[in-house]
Amino acid sequence: MFYFLIKQNFYIVYLILLLLIMDLTQQQWISKQKIDSSSMILDVRTKEEYHEGHIPGAILIDVTKTENFVSEIQSLDKSLSYYVYCRSGQRSSKACYLMSEVGIENGFNLLGGILEWKGDLIKLKS
Repeated sequence: MFYFLIKQNFYIVYLILLLLIMDLTQQQWISKQKIDSSSMILDVRTKEEYHEGHIPGAILIDVTKTENFVSEIQSLDKSLSYYVYCRSGQRSSKACYLMSEVGIENGFNLLGGILEWKGDLIKLKS
């Protein structure tokens, strides 16, 4: 029983550290992405949200469609770094966690999401 509690607590601490490491402010997120030659920007919002305005260079993989999301991220290059955002930072945090579960070690969540984004956006016609 004691061993189980230690193992369970270790796992909880590991998850907390993982979440803290992958959450970046906009300044950190942009700076890190600019110097990272092996990276992609992922927008994990819905198609409608993406069309309303997305960060230049972002590709869309909707995290609300969980089975499809997991299937798509499993096919991503695990050697790349992924800079992930959503509307507020909550869905992208979940996306980073799911990405880590399939072996993607470098997923970085944009704290505050696109709501706090100060950079350019590309808007598409529906």
